[in-house]
Amino acid sequence: MATEEPRASQKFMDVDITAPEGVLKPRAETEILGKRAVEYLLRIGLDRPIRVIDMCCGSGNLAVAIALHVPDCRVWAADLTEAAVRAAKRNVERHKLSDRIEIRQGDLFAAFAADNLKDTVDLVVCNPPYISAARLDGPSADLLLKEPREAFDGGPFGLSIHQRLIRDAVMFLKPDGLLMCEFGEGQHRQVAALIERSKAYHRYEQVVDTIGIPRVAVVRRLDPTDAKQKGPAR
Repeated sequence: MATEEPRASQKFMDVDITAPEGVLKPRAETEILGKRAVEYLLRIGLDRPIRVIDMCCGSGNLAVAIALHVPDCRVWAADLTEAAVRAAKRNVERHKLSDRIEIRQGDLFAAFAADNLKDTVDLVVCNPPYISAARLDGPSADLLLKEPREAFDGGPFGLSIHQRLIRDAVMFLKPDGLLMCEFGEGQHRQVAALIERSKAYHRYEQVVDTIGIPRVAVVRRLDPTDAKQKGPAR
């Protein structure tokens, strides 16, 4: 007998997503990332299935929304916690996407060790933890009442996962593939510096919210045979 589906349901990019207690709830600002991802994928028009990785997938909201809006894509999604993986699988099944979305559990890209995805992915999207540990132990402690620390804790400066993401996504993206990631208010300069120091991407683009605050980074992987094309981060 199937287990009863949790009742905590909300809209994300016009898609119903369930996120039970203990799993990060989809935020409106993450729709900025999701909508930019969909715009890009619909524009590239490849003659083969598009490959997408959703890193730090939480309830699977990005993976499910992208798959529903872009019928020609396949998505591999991963999260560290068992609760998030269970919720993501439930949302995938709810929307009948099990043939196009694979859910994995693991520490960032290590989750895909057996999937043979290196150098083949068109787009990596990620809404990583980006709140500093000190803030979670102080003024932002209320976030942890019903959602897991792993979904928020970005280390001492809020950028520990961004550092690893920017470094390791290169191994999975095909040349000219895109990395898109969310970051916290006021973190755009630090994220740009991480991208610049990696020397693995073209010019950095930032996407702003409705009041002009940068919230998403978009970067294209360099072809390693043509690194001279790289432009400076902005």
